[in-house]
Amino acid sequence: MEASLCCSSTSTPPPLRTQAQSLALKPLSNPYSLSFRPARRNPSSSTTIRAAISRAKKEQTVEIVKKELEGCHLIAGIRYKGLTVKELQDLRAALPPTSRLLVAKNTLVSKAVEGTPWASIAPCLQGMNAWLFVHSEEIPVALKPYRTFQRERKLEENDFTGAVFEGKFYAPDEFKSLETMPSRAEIYGKILGAIKSPSISLVSTLQAPARDVILVLKAYVRKLEEQGSAA
Repeated sequence: MEASLCCSSTSTPPPLRTQAQSLALKPLSNPYSLSFRPARRNPSSSTTIRAAISRAKKEQTVEIVKKELEGCHLIAGIRYKGLTVKELQDLRAALPPTSRLLVAKNTLVSKAVEGTPWASIAPCLQGMNAWLFVHSEEIPVALKPYRTFQRERKLEENDFTGAVFEGKFYAPDEFKSLETMPSRAEIYGKILGAIKSPSISLVSTLQAPARDVILVLKAYVRKLEEQGSAA
């Protein structure tokens, strides 16, 4: 019986000493060593995420500019190179409620005005610009705060880079015509004076620059509409 049992085994287990030696040659690894290794980041994945965020921000800026152009009467570029965040905040606080100052890249503003009457602002699309959006017919009132800011802070080099008003581009040396436009009260005064005075006064009013005549007529039409609504 004993011989039969011995012959039936096809392999003989190694001696205990050999198993011990095998274990000694191949020590077990620390089972906790892998759990503390940080996962590798995929560089291409991180780049894609950053690009998507950047694209989303650009698209958001374009939409903001388009929104500001709705109901806008004038857009002007202001060179803001060297201005601090505090100075920009002070300038925003000095503007009337109907005006807004935005800092946006030229390429994004170009995309927003493409195919619109505001595309005439193209000569300003270089350098560092802050953009003034005026939502009022009182153009001189909207431009005056920056002139005061510029003079008080001695920022001669940070001038207007240009503006678009009624589809026309105004270069920096043409801003005087924008800053001296008659106010609404002055326009009403001209209309009343022309109506009450002899015809020669009306003729002299009509001989004024076309821009002033258009403003006078617009204001007169608006006054008649307001009187009609009141009646």
